Amino acid sequence: MIILGIDPGTATTGFGVIRKMQDRLECLDYGTIQTSPSSTTPERLKILSDGLDKLMKKYDPEIMAVENIYFFKNLKTALPVSQAKGVILLAAGKKGIPAKEFTPLQVKMAVAGYGRAEKKQVQKMIQRLLNLKELPKPDDAADALAVAVCCARGLDRGL
Repeated sequence: MIILGIDPGTATTGFGVIRKMQDRLECLDYGTIQTSPSSTTPERLKILSDGLDKLMKKYDPEIMAVENIYFFKNLKTALPVSQAKGVILLAAGKKGIPAKEFTPLQVKMAVAGYGRAEKKQVQKMIQRLLNLKELPKPDDAADALAVAVCCARGLDRGL
């Protein structure tokens, strides 16, 4: 099963693509979809949509896992991330791909076994779980891989 993990953002959206084979996980790709601050909101959302379409066409995921943020430090970041998340969920819906949402707490629990794990700790666990030669970077891509791993582990538990 191929899982596309997404860490939503307007400026930077992280993605991680993994393959789940019984009890083994394999990293197929990870990175970011970047937009320019000089672009308008509709332009940025179109870039995100086009990037997601390319990823889905290339990897044909069977499920999409998206980080779900319930708490924002300020409204200025909440609205753009919510817009990006809408585009992400729409992209999955248009392709008929089921989308599962996971909170940062769920992701950290699934990956590191501790809901308050530090970012570096999660990155190290992702590196180990996916047999990566180095820590996954940037943070957005590492987070997206963690969301995909969380989804894979949730599938094992029937979630």
